[in-house]
Amino acid sequence: MKKSLEYVSIVLVAVLLAFVYYIFIVTNNFAPAGLNGIATMIQYKTGFSISYMSLLINIPLSILAYFLVQKDFAVKTLLFSLVYSFSFLFLQKSGLSFIQYNALGHDTIYPVILSGVLAGAVYGVCFRSNASTGGTDIISRYINKRRPDTNFFVVTFTLNAIVAIASIFVYSEGKLNYKPMALCIMYCFISTFVGNLLLKTTKTAYKFTIITTHKDEFIEEITQNLHHGCTQIDAIGTFTGIQRSVLICVINKHQLNDFQKIVAKYDNTFSYFEVVNETYGNFKNIKQHVNKA
Repeated sequence: MKKSLEYVSIVLVAVLLAFVYYIFIVTNNFAPAGLNGIATMIQYKTGFSISYMSLLINIPLSILAYFLVQKDFAVKTLLFSLVYSFSFLFLQKSGLSFIQYNALGHDTIYPVILSGVLAGAVYGVCFRSNASTGGTDIISRYINKRRPDTNFFVVTFTLNAIVAIASIFVYSEGKLNYKPMALCIMYCFISTFVGNLLLKTTKTAYKFTIITTHKDEFIEEITQNLHHGCTQIDAIGTFTGIQRSVLICVINKHQLNDFQKIVAKYDNTFSYFEVVNETYGNFKNIKQHVNKA
């Protein structure tokens, strides 16, 4: 059932991205990020459709990803690319130009903001479904598998910088125009920000590590007041040689202040917390196992 929902969501966001490009991007003369940005500029200069360019790029890359990266990822990415390409081609031939947002060169920031937010939502859904929008995402996934230590920020930044700089010359009419570059950079920032925000999801939590001599009091308060358990580790301080307890507890966002108040009540206690983007686990079965024991 979950697998089916993933495929449905990929189809829906692929159609959404096609609408984003048709309504906000191609009609306002700016290029988005990555290889899609290059395809957009090629269509602007030659009339060669983004749809065909997307297919020419992503079908071979998806086939390579099937053998060199991961089969599930490759199949889902290919599905996205096919739906996106044919949806955009349909929109181009549909005569629905009246739905396009043409800023006529004024206040172009608005279609950039709208397209960036919607595209970011598309990226977030794709990544959570183990898919991608194709192009550089496939290349990055391959590099990540071959060389996990590679700095992808540099790779992504370099490609987007090339697209942004190229857009200066592509969209200039007789003289240099830096506006398309600024719009491209803004689109990249907004879409990346929104995509990362969605990846954090509502399952964001806080992981506390507490080093204390008040183990029993802590466990009692956490259990009674926050209805949480914790993991205990016995430890010895290297500086003092004193034995202490290390408690690890993951709590919900709304419990952060209450937990900090508990920590502040005890002396000989040191703690810190880290943000956890998402939590996993079958806690129901754990509880059932404990009850049976």
